[in-house]
Amino acid sequence: MSSEFTPWAFLDEFRGKAFTGQWPTLPEMFRITVTRYGERPCLTIYEPDRISLNYRETLKVVEGIARWLHSKGIRKGDAVAVTGKNSPEWAAAWLGILFAGAMVVPIDYQLKNEETDLLLKTARVKLLFVDEEKYERYAGSGRGALQEVISLRKGLGTYVYDLDGPEAEIEGAVETDLAAILFTSGTMGSPKGVMLTHQNLVSDSYLAQGTPFPVYHTDVFYALLPLHHAYTMLAVLIESLSTGAEVVFGKRMVTKAILKDLKEAKITMLLAVPMLFNKVLAGVLRGIKAKGPIVYGLISCLMSLSGLIKKIFKVNPGKKMFHSILDAASLTTLRTCICGGGPLAPSVFKKYNQLGLDFVQGYGLTETSPIINLNPVDHYKETSVGKVIPQVDMKILDPDERGVGEVILKGPVVMKGYFEMPEETAAAFTADGYLKTGDLGYLDSENYLYLTGRAKNMIVTEGGKNVYPEEIENEFQLFEEIEQILIRGFLLDKKMKSEGIEALVYPSPEVFKTDTPKETIKTRIDAIISEVNQRLLPYQRITKTTILDKEMEMTTTKKIKRDAV
Repeated sequence: MSSEFTPWAFLDEFRGKAFTGQWPTLPEMFRITVTRYGERPCLTIYEPDRISLNYRETLKVVEGIARWLHSKGIRKGDAVAVTGKNSPEWAAAWLGILFAGAMVVPIDYQLKNEETDLLLKTARVKLLFVDEEKYERYAGSGRGALQEVISLRKGLGTYVYDLDGPEAEIEGAVETDLAAILFTSGTMGSPKGVMLTHQNLVSDSYLAQGTPFPVYHTDVFYALLPLHHAYTMLAVLIESLSTGAEVVFGKRMVTKAILKDLKEAKITMLLAVPMLFNKVLAGVLRGIKAKGPIVYGLISCLMSLSGLIKKIFKVNPGKKMFHSILDAASLTTLRTCICGGGPLAPSVFKKYNQLGLDFVQGYGLTETSPIINLNPVDHYKETSVGKVIPQVDMKILDPDERGVGEVILKGPVVMKGYFEMPEETAAAFTADGYLKTGDLGYLDSENYLYLTGRAKNMIVTEGGKNVYPEEIENEFQLFEEIEQILIRGFLLDKKMKSEGIEALVYPSPEVFKTDTPKETIKTRIDAIISEVNQRLLPYQRITKTTILDKEMEMTTTKKIKRDAV
């Protein structure tokens, strides 16, 4: 596929008719898709039977929600929030808010009530779409400044699908207007609200396909990770709506339920975080090992051969070679897997591709809408987070002798700033207008990015060497005995400010049952640490191990909250 692959070229036939800017707004984009693929399925859920709205039906529901919001006094630029588990109703509410000319404030439904209250107050939210867990609280006397509370679940007051209002002249947003405020944290204090425009989100959905990474109207995306998060909102919901693909909403982050959905819904595009992909792969490898050492050895050799053929000749024999293995794991319909939301071990990346799945990883931040790097399916690099997407200018600030420095960038996907935080916004950019990501990495000659870690997590050893915890953590991703691992520095010398390297380990409760002696667990974990240490450079080696009794706190995208440890 040519490097000039421009999946957004078709927009030219709609320019001046369906939209007038450089990029359409999200409602304009959706209307264009309805024109092209109106009868295709749009929002789908299995409850357990399939319930689905096609694009034309979805537009009708969304326009009704927009008219109702307008009748309640919601106007261009007003903030309307949505919080709840993934569902077609969540997506319809989200779209309805945008069609009303308002901006959407998606909120993590797992936040404590006090945290949700703070975000509602900070963004000056006027109306709230809410799931059953918090409906009673906000529909009752505790709703504060909220004018109205609408239910995302049938049978709880005003139901989102029943909304409608009289015909009205609704003033829509233009592409430079805010589409969403995404809060990067719900912690008490001063929450940071990332301001993303229609241009940010729409341009990112199309430019991400230009690495090249083709998406078709026949694809079926799986909305499994929380939709309030920039990764799922863009890479699943908006990406689908921009191409006419179907979105299937996952109910639970439980492997058994996920595999059932994958098979029934014939999912072709699975976007998830490293933890989920690690668990699925561990299950597949466990099934192969159960066939005995000879079969396991033979399949391992065939996997290596399959990966080699795919890499060199750009053909994919693995899908046929390992059809029965993929079928047993409900993975046969998958066309592409995309890993984001955290670093993935290259060994995991490699094994999925060897099995015949087009498996790539990407990189981005909430502040960049979020995708800025994506591995092309036909020219992927296992140790890279991908190629810089078109129209994004990425540089490395103050590179060291390895070429490693802070990743900075400019482009149409970069946020407008932090909501009502001018000082924090100014601090996030260089003097010449590049966004500072806070991530460390280097670029190769083909503009592929290799990340080494977060600047604030970097450990400086006794010998003055820089160690990036994420690089070490990656080495443990395929050990089933370890549920969680966090690498951090501990002070060796106060005067010299040098650090040693400590591993905090929470052992897997599935592998080590409650009656497993602590000494047995410690012996096995020590052996794993020792094995990994042999692969690491001397200055990267772990010198202290702490085994934890309870798991570390995680975000909704399954990343350990380092600040909470």
